[in-house]
Amino acid sequence: MPRKAAPAEQSLTSVADTELVFAPLGGVGEIGMNLALYGLGPRKARTYLLIDLGMSFAGDEAPGVDLMLPDIRFLEAEKKNIAGLVLTHGHEDHIGAVLELWPRLKCPIYTSRFTAGLLEAKRAGEPGAPSELPTQVVRAGEPVQIGPFSVEFVPVSHSIPDSHALAIRTPAGLVIHTGDWKLDPTPVVGRPTDQERLKALGDEGVRALICDSTNAIRDGISPSEAEVAASLRQIVAKAKHRVAFTTFSSNVARIRSVAEAALANNREVVVVGRAIERVVAVAREQGLLEGIPAFRSAEAYGYLPRDKVVALLTGSQGEPRAALRRIADDDHPEIAFSPGDLVVFSSRTIPGNEKVVNSIINALIKRRVEVMTDRNGLVHVSGHPRRGELEQMYKLVRPEVAVPVHGEALHLHEHALLAKGLGVPEVVSCFDGHVVRLAPGPAERVDDLPFGRLYKDGRLLLSDGVRTLPERRKLSYVGAVSVAVAVDRNGALAGDPSVEITGVPERGEGGIDMLDHVLDTVVATLDGLPKARRRDPEALSDTLERAVRSAVNAVWGKKPVCHVHVLEV
Repeated sequence: MPRKAAPAEQSLTSVADTELVFAPLGGVGEIGMNLALYGLGPRKARTYLLIDLGMSFAGDEAPGVDLMLPDIRFLEAEKKNIAGLVLTHGHEDHIGAVLELWPRLKCPIYTSRFTAGLLEAKRAGEPGAPSELPTQVVRAGEPVQIGPFSVEFVPVSHSIPDSHALAIRTPAGLVIHTGDWKLDPTPVVGRPTDQERLKALGDEGVRALICDSTNAIRDGISPSEAEVAASLRQIVAKAKHRVAFTTFSSNVARIRSVAEAALANNREVVVVGRAIERVVAVAREQGLLEGIPAFRSAEAYGYLPRDKVVALLTGSQGEPRAALRRIADDDHPEIAFSPGDLVVFSSRTIPGNEKVVNSIINALIKRRVEVMTDRNGLVHVSGHPRRGELEQMYKLVRPEVAVPVHGEALHLHEHALLAKGLGVPEVVSCFDGHVVRLAPGPAERVDDLPFGRLYKDGRLLLSDGVRTLPERRKLSYVGAVSVAVAVDRNGALAGDPSVEITGVPERGEGGIDMLDHVLDTVVATLDGLPKARRRDPEALSDTLERAVRSAVNAVWGKKPVCHVHVLEV
């Protein structure tokens, strides 16, 4: 039976007042950094509901940067109109930017118990984090009123406990925002996707389904987490020496499966890595590891017999400071592998991380350590729906409008084709920054919002427009030459020029000494300049810079970054 509209839903009556829009500012056209918003009301007076606030890892495009966060300049300008932030689940690509960016918004936060526990544990362990976060824990099936939005949490299976789709009721209609999900009847930890509730929502009438696209290019149904658990038990049973598993730190079901595999084979579990330790603590506190013996710390690793240990390690994505990277580099104080030990990557490699993960695998193999991945064993299943599961979702929900999200362009495109093939009346493709009107009237792109990336660089957040990252990229390709000259008031040299080269070959074409070559160029250029030009520091600096870059290019074939400092004495 359709539910009666909440009182707040009755107050907006005109067409303009009931306009409902969807706008992603991250995670649509890319993997990670998820941030979506729903706006209700006329264009210049909308109330906004934010869904997720995540991060992603930086790649080669941002040397020296670890994390990327969504640019929230639009939300900062609309701060007074934000009703709240809802977090669908606790993965870093959905909550990883909260500690950094929430202080700029200071809106209420609504989420599930496990996600709230993870967020609090993270806040407590991060220097400089907010002193508190106004988090309200929401129970599944109990709608919460957030401004003009009534939001119901609907349990879904995913690779982290307490994941939820959101049923968002508005005067313009009901929207289902799936978050990350799959159909897994045996998820090991947590509840399976509540298909009965989704069907009931479909019976009520769903205006739009905003749905995960990550595995839209894969046919069939994803294997169950329980199938992986059985496979891990066999892997440990066959192993003659140590077994180490690396997985996503937040995958409590996988952690439990590894622990049960160890227990069944009379082995102890050693946990190595702060991120997994934090998740384990929250999971134990909330009863998700009931019946699992206490894990051992890294200090116990060296004292356990090789055939009696299973290690759980951080670093499945090749993170430079994580446990696995340090072990592969023989740089960990307590943990080392011996020939014949087995390392299992019980995870998938996030696009963009292939190079660093492969470097770890190669380093381990060179040490005669056995390596298993999802290419040669059932050691991981995705937490996202394949095409067969998407088809089931559409049959349950029967939306009027489909909007594919959470994926790169290929995933979004294939999802859109699938939705059209299933007979969804309106399918809208969008990317970050696009504003899609969901109702009233036809669903279509109607506007654009400013969007972009922020880069976490040490303690700083850098915007896309700063010179820092382009300069670093250039330095990584062509190196730098630094020149310092001192001239007196008459334009004469007051001492020998100083030259330093960084990242530039020591010898150029024909074996020419690069440092001497640059020094000779500086002196020759100065000798050829009239004194009047030498007395102009800016003109002198520009002339020397052009001369040095040209000279290096002549014997190397590349123009370095050049810095010239002129000191007047």
